[in-house]
Amino acid sequence: MSLPLGSPRAGIATRPRLGEILVATGALTPLDVQRIVAVQRERGARFGEIALELGLITEAQLSCALARQIGYPYVEYGRSPLSYALAAAYEPFCAYSEAMRTLRSQLLMRWFGHKQRALAICSPRRDDMRSAVAANLAIVFAQLGERTLLIDANLRAPLQHDLFGIDIRAGLVNVICDQCGPEQALHSVAPFDKLAVMPAVVPPNPQELLSSSAFADLLEQMVARYDVVIIDTPPLLDYADAAIVAQRTGGCLLNAHRHETSTSDLKRSVALLRPTGATLLGVVINA
Repeated sequence: MSLPLGSPRAGIATRPRLGEILVATGALTPLDVQRIVAVQRERGARFGEIALELGLITEAQLSCALARQIGYPYVEYGRSPLSYALAAAYEPFCAYSEAMRTLRSQLLMRWFGHKQRALAICSPRRDDMRSAVAANLAIVFAQLGERTLLIDANLRAPLQHDLFGIDIRAGLVNVICDQCGPEQALHSVAPFDKLAVMPAVVPPNPQELLSSSAFADLLEQMVARYDVVIIDTPPLLDYADAAIVAQRTGGCLLNAHRHETSTSDLKRSVALLRPTGATLLGVVINA
């Protein structure tokens, strides 16, 4: 029995067509699709390229449709509780997300690829966009298919619950204080089925909690369970907490804000990290 040209072969799952996705999301009408296909038959160009050329869709709409076509998880503006600061979640093909993927590749080659699984994200001062970097980095690892855990160990001013729209019922502090098990403190993030977030609240004794054996034990459990464990920390120059976490993880990434973070602050931060023995994998500069 013959099949019509372009029909899926029996028993073989096929990806949805780009036009179908764009119609389903409301970016195109069926009439628009017919118009694009007519031009496509004349030129032999790609469907998305023609749709852009005709001004029927935007680059962002095309990128999101392509992400959906290949099963690459992302969220749409206005349809998710995630903060717009999480560009890797909303615009997986923008320049910022591409930079995050480049950073991910470097970390896989230099750190995670060498059987290391935990990494502390540090910065000299508050407002250095450290928390957003940690969150976006966790997202791109999850998009790659790595089992990823993001722990908010910034017990001075935690932000991850705000970035991910999480209603905190239990988090890192509750686990360390033996008020609940790790399972109750882990929060899933739709549609990123490979990503979990462990948020935090502000306790009266942050440094003591992060120095405790309970935190060390928890980290050991999570490293055994996840491929990648990323830990957000308080500013290095304000508190000793980040250096403690870096010592626990054995590796850290230093974040700086362009035109805001001074060279002297970076040098002081490196000096504070040196006694921990943690490997400083590099400095990320945010615009």
